[in-house]
Amino acid sequence: MYCQDHLPCDTSALQEARCGFAIILMALYWCTECMPLAVTALLPVILFPMMGIMESGKVCVEYLKDTNMLFIGGLLVAIAVEHWNLHKRIALSVLLIVGVRPALLMMGFMIVTAFLSMWISNTATTAMMLPISQAVLEQLSATEADSDEKELREGRDNHAFELAEVNIKQALDNVTGDKPNNNPDMEAGINALSERRRREREAKYLCLFKGMSLSVCYSASIGGTATLTGTTPNLILKGQMDDIFPENNDVINFASWFGFAFPNMVLMLALSWLWLQFMYLGFNFKKTFGCGSKNEGDKDAYRVMKNEYKKLGTMSFAEAAVLVIFVILVILWFTREPGFMPGWATELFNKNGQYVTDGTVAIFMSTLFFVIPSRLDCSCLASANDERDEEAEEVEEGEFKPGTPTLLNWKVVNERMPWNIVLLLGGGFALAKGSEVSGLSKWLGESLAPLKSIPPFAISLILCFLVGTFTECSSNTATTTLFLPILASMATTIGLHPLYVMLPCTISASLAFMLPVATPPNAIAFSYGNLKVVDMAKAGFILNIIGILSINLGINTWGTAMFNLGTFPSWANATNVTSTP
Repeated sequence: MYCQDHLPCDTSALQEARCGFAIILMALYWCTECMPLAVTALLPVILFPMMGIMESGKVCVEYLKDTNMLFIGGLLVAIAVEHWNLHKRIALSVLLIVGVRPALLMMGFMIVTAFLSMWISNTATTAMMLPISQAVLEQLSATEADSDEKELREGRDNHAFELAEVNIKQALDNVTGDKPNNNPDMEAGINALSERRRREREAKYLCLFKGMSLSVCYSASIGGTATLTGTTPNLILKGQMDDIFPENNDVINFASWFGFAFPNMVLMLALSWLWLQFMYLGFNFKKTFGCGSKNEGDKDAYRVMKNEYKKLGTMSFAEAAVLVIFVILVILWFTREPGFMPGWATELFNKNGQYVTDGTVAIFMSTLFFVIPSRLDCSCLASANDERDEEAEEVEEGEFKPGTPTLLNWKVVNERMPWNIVLLLGGGFALAKGSEVSGLSKWLGESLAPLKSIPPFAISLILCFLVGTFTECSSNTATTTLFLPILASMATTIGLHPLYVMLPCTISASLAFMLPVATPPNAIAFSYGNLKVVDMAKAGFILNIIGILSINLGINTWGTAMFNLGTFPSWANATNVTSTP
């Protein structure tokens, strides 16, 4: 091939430049969102064949891989849980146990939200939990207002409130400057004191509303990091690892991810609760935890949650069936290949290769939702013969008589399934593959070779801060899609275990706490009108630092022991790179 002036052209450099152009173009589109993210993810199907980087058939294959199947299977389970309101039953059950004292209430909402976000969409969890928290706080505020009004207006005529009357008169002296012997002055003083208490109460509950809103949206993002299917970046890491390092022996699976990420999630959640407690409730533990018996406000707020739970009724057959399938799925995921012992898949199917994966299990269990009926109708057995006759008549007339509906139907799935994320995942895999084939990943890795002189923990920390900053103004999916192939190349070039940088940076991409536009949960919390951007920025800045430090603590302690991060793995040299002539 010849360039200008008939001089030989470096084909490999040309391919790298073309692929780099495609990545930069997609990065700009993803950051500015001038086109829908999913549409931008389809650009490799156009650009790579036209630039001669990859054949169209090979590009398109990248859009539906095993990781996509795991994602779809996990979402089908989440859709079933949401469809039958099982998540709301779980949430209210835990909150009724925790109680309604401010600190415990915040802790309860954070625990429930984080747990639900491990399995269902962070957005759906936030959208469900915020109205519940608002209703409880509104009830607490209303009850306290009624109590203040009753104390001010009726306390003087009640012998039981004599001490309260003394306190009120002393307070009135301070407010009016006169002695409360004159009835008009007394009335004016009462009004002034009532107004002051109202302002204090509104300021107090505004802080509570802010703290509760932030605790829910932040814990949704934190909880999503705990499981492989909890949020999209986790699955992108899984897919990139399998694509870039095909001989990695399934180092990232549901069990191994949970083993590392769950303790880290618990640590981040506890530190986040302490920070939000300090910002919005203070450290008066006797007041916020509420030692002693419940007051009327607590009882009324508790009654609100109790009534919400009663509205759900008794657990239906459909809810029980969904719960059983969900529990079995989680057990199968954990025991497929636990790491410390041979799993059931290893013994039954995977003796000669990775035939059964987490995606296989997810799709198998999720298909049961389309088979198992949503209710048990005993009368159908008694009238089976009559039904057969009726069905035969209807078939002759060209009609179909539907039976008992199943736990899920395709209409519900099609409405709730985020198909755009499937395309985003595929676009990321196509980009990674194009980077490998064109040689761009290798060139980037060699360019970052000077980083070898920096201690590994410092590299991880710097990259986590970089990713955490980038994800505040870009989709976490786009962030991980762009960064992970570069990090993989850098790690192999400097002889560092790829997971040492890829794993913490993947989790850091989910720590978008500072801006309302950073994640859908933040936007939902902001839409309630209690928060200002500065509130979210102040709380989120410290939480970003807390999260990144927690992740790096985990990767340098139990993460190193779990994945043997101290040594460079042999499978990292066996990358599936095809050179282009």
